[in-house]
Amino acid sequence: MLQLYKILPLRKSNHKGLVMTVKDAVSEYLNYIENVQSLAKNTVMSYSSDLEQFKAFIGEDKEMHTITLEELRRCVSILSRKQRASASINRFIVSVHKLFAYCRKWGYIKNNVAIELKSVKKTKHVPKFMTQVEIDSICSQPSEKPILWASRDKAIFELLYSTGCRVSEVSNLNVTDLSPDRTSAMVTGKGNKDRRVFLEEDSKKALEEYLIERKMRFPNVKDSDSLFLNQRGTRLTRRGIALIIARYSGVEGTNYHAFPHMFRHTFATAMLSSGADVRIIQQMLGHESISTTQRYTHITTEQLIQTYNRAFPHGSYNTDNNANNGGK
Repeated sequence: MLQLYKILPLRKSNHKGLVMTVKDAVSEYLNYIENVQSLAKNTVMSYSSDLEQFKAFIGEDKEMHTITLEELRRCVSILSRKQRASASINRFIVSVHKLFAYCRKWGYIKNNVAIELKSVKKTKHVPKFMTQVEIDSICSQPSEKPILWASRDKAIFELLYSTGCRVSEVSNLNVTDLSPDRTSAMVTGKGNKDRRVFLEEDSKKALEEYLIERKMRFPNVKDSDSLFLNQRGTRLTRRGIALIIARYSGVEGTNYHAFPHMFRHTFATAMLSSGADVRIIQQMLGHESISTTQRYTHITTEQLIQTYNRAFPHGSYNTDNNANNGGK
């Protein structure tokens, strides 16, 4: 409680009890999730972004206990008129829910009107992934066309595909996170949850070659430091990794635009297509909900239907051919 008291600002009060403006509530809540709950930096940044919008819509000097459900719904309407994606709007709604729950917990509001604020219907998007030919092609690009730092870039591509990691997880890796035999690594995912991911032979080989060259280029860099370095010898950011992928998948490389998450989608799709259990894939990807992982079943189902139609005698492909031949 003493630690919490130190990070919270002094609370205003009047004859009605505690009073908290939107500005102060947002500031105090962000302090709380960062310093008490110790949420990941990216998570705090996401909440901060959403709640900055909330302040702009509602007014930062407005008192929290005076906000109505109609005002919250108007915030959602503004985002909708701006044609924000349903996922972005729902993330905003979750941030507002969390803020109001926090204020209710500390007595800044008596009634939590945000409970009635419902999420919007999500547009179903099938995850974009690469075919086996496409993933093989981009993984081989650094060896064929050393645009930047060939051994590093190949190691990044192979690791992304082999592990299904998020780009932020790869960026945050240190050499000490790797197992001694380089066949696995411990990554920290969303919610600061650790999980072990695995490196197949191509990934392991590419990583070993990169580590030798890394040591030669930057002999003073310690193993406790970043795994993937930029040209200055400091940690390669997730934006840096995205730019590397953009270069190799652009006109200089495959000319088939790819982005970091496509490696993750491709990993999951390949695992499902090979018969891996969806709950095992959930653990490998670090998904909190099984429903998130089940998105990939739509891809594999479509692939199965296409294969069935091509192979089965009465499939659509052969049926069309038979119709053209008078059914004979």
